Amino acid sequence: MRFGVDSIILAARATVPHSLSKPPIKNPNGHRSSEMPGLNSDSGDGGELVPLSTKEKAPVVYPLRYGLKSRVHKLSISWGCGNNLRVTVLRNPEARGDDGEEAGGEVANVRLSGGEDGEIGDAQWRRIAYGSVSPFALLQSRRNSISSLFKMDTSPSLYQTAWWEYVMEYSKEIKSLLSDSVSSPVPLIEDPKSVIKTAEEPTPLKAAYGKMFVLDYDVLLSSSHPTIYSKLEDFQKELVGLQAIEDDPRYWEVMSSALSVGWLEIVVKLLHLHGSYQLDQLGNRETENGLVEAVAVLISKMPRMRPKLEAGMYGECFAAKPDFMKTRERWQSQITKLECSAFWVQCAHHQTRDGLRNMLKIMMGNADCLSAATSNWMELFVSHFLYLRPFTKGLEGMHNLAQKFVQSKPVSTSHKLLRLLIGILGENTEVVLAVCSKEFGSWMVAHAMELLTAGSEEGEALVHEEQRNFGGINMEELHRLVYAQVLSSHALTWQIAPVYLSSCEKQGLGLLELLFYKQPVQDNQLLIKSLEICRLYELSYVSAKLMKISGVHHWKHGRKGSGIFWLQQARDEHSLKVISQQLFDSVGKSLSDESLKQWEGLVELLGSESQISGGLDFLHKYRDFKRSLKLVNDGKAIDAVHEAVERLVSLMKSPSTPQRFWLPLLHDSLKLLNWPERSLLNVAQTNLMLNKLQEASMARIRPGFIEADLPAQAVGSVRLALATNLGRAFLEEC
Repeated sequence: MRFGVDSIILAARATVPHSLSKPPIKNPNGHRSSEMPGLNSDSGDGGELVPLSTKEKAPVVYPLRYGLKSRVHKLSISWGCGNNLRVTVLRNPEARGDDGEEAGGEVANVRLSGGEDGEIGDAQWRRIAYGSVSPFALLQSRRNSISSLFKMDTSPSLYQTAWWEYVMEYSKEIKSLLSDSVSSPVPLIEDPKSVIKTAEEPTPLKAAYGKMFVLDYDVLLSSSHPTIYSKLEDFQKELVGLQAIEDDPRYWEVMSSALSVGWLEIVVKLLHLHGSYQLDQLGNRETENGLVEAVAVLISKMPRMRPKLEAGMYGECFAAKPDFMKTRERWQSQITKLECSAFWVQCAHHQTRDGLRNMLKIMMGNADCLSAATSNWMELFVSHFLYLRPFTKGLEGMHNLAQKFVQSKPVSTSHKLLRLLIGILGENTEVVLAVCSKEFGSWMVAHAMELLTAGSEEGEALVHEEQRNFGGINMEELHRLVYAQVLSSHALTWQIAPVYLSSCEKQGLGLLELLFYKQPVQDNQLLIKSLEICRLYELSYVSAKLMKISGVHHWKHGRKGSGIFWLQQARDEHSLKVISQQLFDSVGKSLSDESLKQWEGLVELLGSESQISGGLDFLHKYRDFKRSLKLVNDGKAIDAVHEAVERLVSLMKSPSTPQRFWLPLLHDSLKLLNWPERSLLNVAQTNLMLNKLQEASMARIRPGFIEADLPAQAVGSVRLALATNLGRAFLEEC
């Protein structure tokens, strides 16, 4: 392989789409169908709950750059650590360039990113899918428990309180799962000019699910919308080159913007970068530095109506409204006092004076200053809650306020997070579900359903109302079925789909059964896993069907031992009897030693349990009989004679012994019947043998009888031996 360029483009195509967004299921008949909802009857393999998109993702292109000057001779690609591809670029060993470059090559690493533009990659999706199983199952178990208790207790408030606590605990676990498991390392020496710190890369899914700070939303919106975060990010890149930071108008602009949305830590850190804090400036700018420090102290002491703050965050927390109001009034009076101070006249640096006064106006809730400091309606919405409407109650007031700001500060394009936020503020559960399903996929809807409806009677009624268009199931079950179908469509996640299917009362078990039937029956490991899942959910009838299907498949494809084993486990008498007839035909018309050796392994597999082997236990008994008879013929064991007789009688009494083998058995036993010393069979046993011989003789005239490969005088020889034995038995018993 030869390349004439210095840059090779590697294309990596993702094998599993991580978009979980699927169209809704509809039943055109308007009634509950016997099929699973959305089952595509026209598809080749069937079993789809929803029609999965067959559109392939565009290949992800990664540039590979290397330092070889000569043309590439060969490429060797192998997996490195993690998501790295190790690409070895080799030059032609026979060619030697003018620059004296020796034969050899270079190894380059190509990092395959998990997802682009904040999206989640396939491996991360699977980690989230597996990690969310336990919290979901625990929540459903708790729901069933408190529902049982609620039936015995007539107080609905106790039920609502307990359920809300469970949902909040569940929500915390899911939000923790959506966070990166590996946090960024903390530097030993902190950069004094690093004002933006993000412990992990936020994702739209986490932003949509959790109650995040506006900083996290701004990071995600910065790529397509003007945001305060993008201002800070651009300004931070130029901080190193600024000598007198307070002379730059952008310094005061980004601080006012950050203060408007409550990023107190960033504002205080930026204030401490003011030039008046430098040792050589303190003597000449003492008044200016005092004003800067006074504003920084006021910002760090800003009252907050919340239970507690994380370590390193500024502000004073209050859980009770009266305490918060009293402290807030005292804090605002301090701002007013500072604003009326005479020190402003003594401040010679007009940028500092104007910038600090503008920040005081923001803290006092000046609407014009808040509007000028924010970039979009969501930031303006947050600033009004911080400084103007800290006691706004109910989502109705929030929604009206949000609609007002959407009109005053519209955005050019509607981001999915903004659409979701408007739906939440409008208390429109149906809109929220639609946005989540379309923009964030079925995982989001399946795991956010309880969080959206907890404490809302209207929401509970909406998601639990039976929909005729969906085959009589409700929206909650519908979205779980859709997510379970997505899980079951991939070989690495199908085994966790039963957790969600089992929570669907109407269609879940039917689809779960279909899921098991779609697994490859020739793979014993998958079959064992399916059987274990069936055991957990007490689906014994499904287990029996799976084992039967696997047994028949193995038998038809020549794996007769595996086929018999699984049919025995399924206790399928009918199939075992059919197989026994086929096996007897394969053995031949006569059970000779040579024909029996061909099936020695099968006979060993059958064991001694005859109740679940159909007619196949005959081979096991006959094998033991032939061994005893061989010992008799060899004269090696005295007890072998009685053992052989007992086995003969057992074979003739057993209903599993085919009629066509009665005569060959009696003919093989002529030595026992003609035993010279005494009669080995009593009168009853001899009569049994005579009756069997008579029935076998009469069966020869019936159509379809298979003639045994025996001498012509075989019937006469056996009848004579039995008659002689009967006479001797009469004499011995008299």
